[in-house]
Amino acid sequence: MEGALALEWREDGVLLAVRRHGEGSALAEVFTEGHGRHAGLVRGGGGRRLAPLLQPGAQLDVAWRARLEEHLGSFTVEPVRGRAAALMGDRAALAGLAAVTALAAFALPERQPYPAFYHQTVAVLDLIGQSAVWPYAYLRWEAALLAEMGFGLDLSTCAATGATEGLVYVSPRTGRAVSAAGAGAWADRLLPLPPALRGEGEGPLAEVRTGLVTTGHFLERRLVPSLGNRPLPGARGRLVEALARLPG
Repeated sequence: MEGALALEWREDGVLLAVRRHGEGSALAEVFTEGHGRHAGLVRGGGGRRLAPLLQPGAQLDVAWRARLEEHLGSFTVEPVRGRAAALMGDRAALAGLAAVTALAAFALPERQPYPAFYHQTVAVLDLIGQSAVWPYAYLRWEAALLAEMGFGLDLSTCAATGATEGLVYVSPRTGRAVSAAGAGAWADRLLPLPPALRGEGEGPLAEVRTGLVTTGHFLERRLVPSLGNRPLPGARGRLVEALARLPG
């Protein structure tokens, strides 16, 4: 019958955000490997059965259907596993989960796939609250987000000397590494480059806090202007505050 055809796909995905929509429904945003950040209407998503399961960070089996590509479309969802409930006693871990989902929802363009970054996102979410290394993985996730959005940091060689050793700073203008020797009198104007940000193992947690100063600079000065100067999600600041309270 004419007009009966519909577009549809089905994938696993991470729930990034959800809000009530009308009587008993919810508007959800998910992040999938093949379709990127994608929105859809979940009928019954605001009801007693589904609402407790639709928490940001949840892994879902998602089927999307619409008459036309440009339509919002609707989701049919089946929970694969939740994440938030297991973190209720861990303030920092809950803040980490919220920061991942909020920043991904904030930064990723709609319906554009980022398959490698999707898998990195799932890996970080699976670590949060389950392994002591999750803050280090989160820091590198922020750096990967910047790279995917076109603002990647070049931490391989010194911008001033070409050296690959002794890299301890990042240029706030170019995002390139700078060695202690190459910094000279400009050292106090540069951003810190802790080993954790270069992926060199897991040292003191202070390295993560220091690294987040540097990634935060580029989120604020590069990513935010590219997205119309909308403020960064408050969840990111709450994570920084939660990590500041942890020892190490």
